[in-house]
Amino acid sequence: MEKPTAILSNEHKNIMKVIQALNNECESIEGGGKIDRAFFEKAIDFIRNYADRFHHAKEEDILFKEVCKDSVEMHCNPTEQMLFEHDAGRNFVKGMEEGLQKNDKGKVLENARGYAQLLQEHIYKEDNIFYPMADQALSGKVQKAMIERFKLAEKKRFAKGVKEKYLGIAKEFEKRSGGS
Repeated sequence: MEKPTAILSNEHKNIMKVIQALNNECESIEGGGKIDRAFFEKAIDFIRNYADRFHHAKEEDILFKEVCKDSVEMHCNPTEQMLFEHDAGRNFVKGMEEGLQKNDKGKVLENARGYAQLLQEHIYKEDNIFYPMADQALSGKVQKAMIERFKLAEKKRFAKGVKEKYLGIAKEFEKRSGGS
């Protein structure tokens, strides 16, 4: 049986493609390049809709709620920290958008770099610490039910073809960054 955390880890790979492209774009700007508005608008769209509305929603509405139940035993529970980091990421995205609107290169760079660094560290913690803890703490029955709830959440949040749109953006950004 596939685990819910494996699904979330696979989604992290798509998010990391966009983060790498963000870092590359920042390097280009810092090297004297101009802000590519279309790139940043597409990145913000991806982050808000795929990373936050699609991925974080499954974490926040399903996984985090399951591991916080009284019946679940974990030696520590980093859920509050994960939620704090999700909110911090949202603030960086808001700052990126405000920087774009004001044509403030410094604000765009500061928030893009902040978001990228935060998410790289956040994803590492989830994939290597939090998810293994959750896998151990949650029964197979609960995990199976979570997968079904993930499927329902996907249908609820994304109309047919929308997920594919964002996977296409991740692939486009991966190519832009020199990936396969």
